[in-house]
Parts: sequence; structure tokens; C-alpha cells
Amino acid sequence: MNFDSCHYVPCLRWKKGEYQAVRELSGRARSTITPLIEVAEPGYDFEKEKAAKSLDEHLAPFAKRVDEYWKGRPCFVDFNWIDPKERLAGGRHPVEFVFGELKARGCVAVPVTGLKRDRAYRRAVEDVISRDKRGLCLRLELGEVGTGDLKGPIDALLSRAIRPNVCDLILDLGAPNFDPVNGFAKLVESVIRRLPYLQDWRTFTLMGTSFPATMAGIKTSPTRVPRSEWLLYRVVAGNLSEMKLRVPSFGDYCINYPRALPMDMRLLKPSASIRYTTEEDWFIVKGPNVRENQFGQYQSHCRTVMNCCDYFGPGFSSGDRYISECAKGVVSTGNLTTWRQVGTNHHLEVVAHGIANFFGASSNSSPSGVVPTE
Repeated sequence: MNFDSCHYVPCLRWKKGEYQAVRELSGRARSTITPLIEVAEPGYDFEKEKAAKSLDEHLAPFAKRVDEYWKGRPCFVDFNWIDPKERLAGGRHPVEFVFGELKARGCVAVPVTGLKRDRAYRRAVEDVISRDKRGLCLRLELGEVGTGDLKGPIDALLSRAIRPNVCDLILDLGAPNFDPVNGFAKLVESVIRRLPYLQDWRTFTLMGTSFPATMAGIKTSPTRVPRSEWLLYRVVAGNLSEMKLRVPSFGDYCINYPRALPMDMRLLKPSASIRYTTEEDWFIVKGPNVRENQFGQYQSHCRTVMNCCDYFGPGFSSGDRYISECAKGVVSTGNLTTWRQVGTNHHLEVVAHGIANFFGASSNSSPSGVVPTE
């Protein structure tokens, strides 16, 4: 798996709305995307006060869905939402089970690890690396690389399993305070300069998001939320290129916030919202909760999106087509999963298009230190 800075690494929780969204991607977008797929946590039954499914039941369909919806293309797979103490009924580690299923289906999946993973997790990943020979993805959090020696912990993690040239590096900013962007960019650049083996990693990605933690914070509708991670990336990429340093690829969390807490759906009243990505921000249309006001309001929401100056048109993506047809009453107003699919599909297409334009516009001064695409 090799890709250069003209590439996109979205982090996906791989729930229904998201894996259906990637199925509908254009060939152009699909060819420039390598998703970081997080194995979602098992749901919780608040009424019975226990997990909604056993770990075996929860993980059983995962590989099938990756195969069916991503069609054998490369991806990263992370188990950061699975309790490290959890095991399947027969005692198997979740990493061992899932990657065995992925291999059986011919999926090109690379395991993700980090500096804080426990020994059992690391051993399971090492076994996958030894068997599958597809390398490793190292996901570093900003707090882990900000202070102290980093080469020592990375060497200790990699020494038994792999070398940097067959390892993908993701520097994950999470959801930081991006303001002021230029000041934060200088911090990120200093962190990147300190990364060991900067030129050696098979691929290198800078990931983060400024998406709101909850829709409850959106008080007016429609409203715009700046995509600060995209602005930051362009500043950092430009500065690194001028310094003749390696330019990372871009990653984000799509239309999600990185940290999700289990919530009792009996008590929630989710609003009817459309999260519509533009070149510079998210155009968010939010209505009253769907429990009491139903989903019919989405028809009006779609008209609001189409009347904004940033609507891309029904031919841009599957999500845009659905918005157009819903506004006309040709298709149903769907449910919450429908609108997660619509928003995610549109977002992935917008970002893939934006990355191509960003590097295409600066092709006369190509960023240095990128890994050639095979």
C-alpha cells in the first residue's frame, strides 16, 4: 500500500450510514481514498443494563461488510473502541478473529496500533503482520508526540514486528482548538519536524477535525461551521513544501466528532439535520426533533440546501442526487441513517475533489518528500 500526499484518509466508524455511503462513491473518489475504519463498540441495552450483543455477534458481520461495501480496496482497521479486555467466546482476541475473516475474503486490510495499546493487542497485531505481510499502521495522538523522546517508544514498538518503510504513520490531532490557525500550524509543523523516520514511513497522514461535538450546540439554522482542519492542512502542507520536508496526506473524521459516548436512545430526541460539506465549511440545516416532528421536514431542509450558493448540483454525488430528489418528493424523507449516508457520501466526494484541486493547482511546485503511488 503506497500513496502520496494527493490522497485522502477519512476515519469511519463503519456504521450503516457510512458503509452505505462508500458503496455509492464515484470511481474517481474511490481511487484516491484509503479509509481508516474503526471497529465500532458493541451497543448497550440500557433497559436490560447489558451489552446489546455479545462480542462474537457484534464482530461477525464486520469483514463481510468491508468486503461487500469497499470491494477489496486497501484500508486501515483499528480496534480502539473495543475494550482491550474483551475476548470472543472461545478466548480469541478480536484482532485475530477479524483479520482472519478479512484475509479469508481477500480484503487488503492493514492493522492499526498505537503507543498505548496493551501487550495482548500488540501480540495479536504482530501475528497478523507475520501472516498477512501487509505491514502496519501506527496511529499517534498529538499529546503523545508533543513532549519527550519519541524515537525510543517507536523503536520499541516496531522492533519486534516491522520497519518504518513498511509502516503507515497517522498523526491524529483529534478535535483540537485550531484558533489561531497559523499559530497552531507552527505547532503542528514543529511536531512533524521532530517525527523520527519522517522520510521513511510508507505513507504519512495528518488527521483531525473541527466538526461540532453535538448538534445541540447548533442554535441557529441554517448555519456555517468552518472546516478548520482543511484550512490548517493547506497552511501546513504549503509550509512543509517550502521547507523541503515531507508533505502528509489529508485525513479527517467526515461529518463526525471523534469521541462518541454511549447514550440511552430512549431519552434522546435527535434533531432532523443535514450536514452539507462545502469547500470551506459545513452548511448545517437543523430542524426540531424527529420523535415529535417526524421526518417530513427533511423535504424543506433539502430545498434550503439547494437554495444555498454552495450546492454542488444533483450530478456531483449520490448524496446530492438524493437531496435533489427528496426536495422534489421523488424519494422518501428517509430516517437518521439515510441522512448520515447522504452527508457522508457528499463529504467524501467534496474532500477527494478538493485535495485533487489543491495539489493540481500547485503542480508546478510539487510538494517534496512524497511516496510515489504504485
